[in-house]
Amino acid sequence: MTIKALIFDFDGLLMDTETTLLDSWRAEWRRHGLELDESTFFADHGGDTTDEKYELLAGAVGPGFDRAASHARRTAYRDERHRTLGLTAGLDAWLREAEGLGLRLAVASSSRRDWVAGNLARTGDLARFEVLACGDEVPAHKPDPAVYRLALQRLGLPPEAAVAFEDTSHGVSAAVAAGLRCVAIPNLYAHNARFDQATLRLPSAAGTTLTEVLTQVEAAPI
Repeated sequence: MTIKALIFDFDGLLMDTETTLLDSWRAEWRRHGLELDESTFFADHGGDTTDEKYELLAGAVGPGFDRAASHARRTAYRDERHRTLGLTAGLDAWLREAEGLGLRLAVASSSRRDWVAGNLARTGDLARFEVLACGDEVPAHKPDPAVYRLALQRLGLPPEAAVAFEDTSHGVSAAVAAGLRCVAIPNLYAHNARFDQATLRLPSAAGTTLTEVLTQVEAAPI
């Protein structure tokens, strides 16, 4: 096997933090008797869009909107949901299989390092990853390839020696722009038709072994 390392996105791929994010905002809109427009909720790029989301909610609520109180409620709601949030189905088995194959593991995320490391530490998975490359360590977010290039730099590997795993089209674009082959597992809110750049697309990580996936990846052109 020529593949030496696996590089995973975090939000929506390793953990379904996308659903908890959406639920927290949906609950906050409903508290004000409003419905969130979910069709435009997820951005087509990585990074933090919190300010934009609060501006939209404030505009809908009007002058009485209290952002500080809203933020406190919403984050408390999401934190409670995260108490029992673990790895996405099938990912624990893949990570164990990767460890057995001697593959090195990394994360490349547009989110802050404290967010990624904190969530992985909470579930006892942080030590499994040799490298973290995060959004607050690079000048631009996905689809910019900077975070993947940083992960490869820290691994000391060329892109052909690693495979990326992503749940969004802009994440796939970032991985491909860094020269990586990429396995796409679209999240529940992604548009499946936008994953043409992926080397391989799967409905989930459950039901297939990592070895089977990597065999298909290795057979594909770089």
